[in-house]
Amino acid sequence: MISVKELRRSFGPVVAVDGISFDVEKGQVLGLIGPNGAGKTTAMRMLACFLRPDSGTATVCGVDILKNPIGVRRSLGYLAENAPAYNEMTVGGFLNFIYDVRGIEGKKRRQALDRIVPMCSIESVYHQTIETLSKGYKRRVGLAQALIHDPDVLILDEPTDGLDPNQKHEVRRLINKMAKDKCIIISTHILEEVEAVCSRTIIISKGRILVDSTPEKLKEDYQCSLDEVFRKITQTKVA
Repeated sequence: MISVKELRRSFGPVVAVDGISFDVEKGQVLGLIGPNGAGKTTAMRMLACFLRPDSGTATVCGVDILKNPIGVRRSLGYLAENAPAYNEMTVGGFLNFIYDVRGIEGKKRRQALDRIVPMCSIESVYHQTIETLSKGYKRRVGLAQALIHDPDVLILDEPTDGLDPNQKHEVRRLINKMAKDKCIIISTHILEEVEAVCSRTIIISKGRILVDSTPEKLKEDYQCSLDEVFRKITQTKVA
């Protein structure tokens, strides 16, 4: 459902993403991990059509990110690292605004709201303004807008950032529940999260893919925890 071909992006002299290629299929949850500045967020922004690559391309559900970015956006849900929202809006008002943007109306809107509000556990703050919410609740609202149209593809940048342990457990449970029917890419610094939800792992550093494997195989190959695997790979494989 996602196919990435030689994707590259620079910011002045800094190469953020250096010709990466990979595919992700339906039913896979890919964990994209790496040190700060590795290129994870830049790669996700390009896939979500928020940033244009310098070269290379990608397709999402068969739609090219360069030729038809609007078509790509229709088929995916994107949770940015710092998900933007309108602070003066209530949660309900913001979600209805997203429905307007997505063209979801009438009965379908009511059904979608009935599905997404309890799914993201935001019933208790539905009538509050976004500026009054805790960081955890803001993150849940961001997740709700990404899921609102029940997309086939999800791109989630640090989905549990700011959540307490119980909230993290609920989000991970939700991702596992959706995994069989969707294609999901998650960027995270929490390696425990990778083990909990990811069926596959790509380790990236300095814009290049170092390893494409599974959490289980990485631990087996290196005979250590995923934290130790991460340190060994990122400290020894990049010049």
